[in-house]
Amino acid sequence: MTLLDVRDLTIRTGEGHTLVDALSLTVAPGERLGLIGESGSGKSLTTLAVLGLLPDGMTAHGSVELAGTQIVGAGEKQLTRVRGRDAAIVFQEPLTALDPLMRVGRQLAEPLGRRRGLKGDALKRAVAEALDQVRLPEPDRIARAFPHEISGGQRQRVALAMALACDPKLLIADEPTTALDVTVQAEMLDLIDTLVQERDMAVLFVSHDLAVVAKVTDRVLVLKDGRAVEEGDVRDLVRAPREEYTRALVASARQLESALDLGSAR
Repeated sequence: MTLLDVRDLTIRTGEGHTLVDALSLTVAPGERLGLIGESGSGKSLTTLAVLGLLPDGMTAHGSVELAGTQIVGAGEKQLTRVRGRDAAIVFQEPLTALDPLMRVGRQLAEPLGRRRGLKGDALKRAVAEALDQVRLPEPDRIARAFPHEISGGQRQRVALAMALACDPKLLIADEPTTALDVTVQAEMLDLIDTLVQERDMAVLFVSHDLAVVAKVTDRVLVLKDGRAVEEGDVRDLVRAPREEYTRALVASARQLESALDLGSAR
């Protein structure tokens, strides 16, 4: 069974420049796939295409089937049903996902109320539980805060709570720890690892850092200039990369052996 099936995905600009070229990948229920490559390799555009979120002026061609729904060419009404229910995304910078003029609790309440039909005290409890599940201290205080009143690490946990609020089948994590310091980054990776295990959730994890990907994924797809250059089990790929580009990524990975040790403990 396949949860996400991408076939010959090609993304072009309005001027006809190809940014992602005939990319194919699959993610099974509960599987963790890492997309890795340098900046400009097309990995983030691929994740946006999965949810029909490509910027204006870009078009997707090919096939992107998510939980039985064809995303390429789908209308906004159909995409709205898919987002949050079948897949949800956590971006690199949570301020792009959080409304700076809206309190945290209200932002969490919107998807919980819309998708799960919660109201009143039940909705308030669900908001507090969502914040508690991502290990935020004083969830009541954070629910009353505006995004700028909490730290970057706390904002990213809020963004994760919002993504998980409606129990999606697939979590898309687009460089979710890059903007965090090393200690907070490690905590965030451990949190994502724990929560997706508890929920038996599939993950599509995007990063330029192979050491990070090795901590939270089972399989890796390497992208270069919008094309897939190598794919395989994360440990096999690290120990015996076939392509020169992959070998360079392995050589530049930080604390790779430590990352593999952590991954093997799952």
